[in-house]
Amino acid sequence: MNLSQLVLASHNAGKLKELQAMLGASVQLRSIGEFSTVEPEETGLSFVENAILKARNAARISGLPALADDSGLAVDYLGGAPGIYSARYADGHGDAANNAKLLDALKDVSAEQRGAQFVCVLALVRHADDPLPILCEGLWHGRILTAASGEHGFGYDPLFWVPERNCSSAELTPADKNQISHRARAMVILRQRLGLSPDQQ
Repeated sequence: MNLSQLVLASHNAGKLKELQAMLGASVQLRSIGEFSTVEPEETGLSFVENAILKARNAARISGLPALADDSGLAVDYLGGAPGIYSARYADGHGDAANNAKLLDALKDVSAEQRGAQFVCVLALVRHADDPLPILCEGLWHGRILTAASGEHGFGYDPLFWVPERNCSSAELTPADKNQISHRARAMVILRQRLGLSPDQQ
């Protein structure tokens, strides 16, 4: 599939930067913010449903093929919460409030029970009514720390311990995170589906 331009169904500048870096220069990723400031209501009950919903909305508004990322943190001890509600876990009061609420929910939980995974589902639609969205999933396993650590990234990165790097996600350089994160894993699959070779980055 030859796509030189995609609209990203997100107003999150950090997400736009990460995904553009992973997609490479052959595809220009534009923010939905160029076309509309209105966020669609995420009425799905799964990452897949919400990713498709957001992609269709972005394609409808922009008239361009659209890419949506629905991602979040699933904590084993909390039965997969905050899950699809990760960004608004603390009722929309932002990253610091979300992190504080998560730490409080796990305050008496042992390290062995603090397993978690970041989840990313990418959905790409060629047009708003595309009957065959491309879906790619990435999982990144780790555990939740008892206190924030690191200055990079966004969201729950300061609380997410990355065993293979022996540090938090927020202590990784952006380039390193873009190699191993949930979003990176989903993007590898998407690049393959789009026929983008490594040298096109």
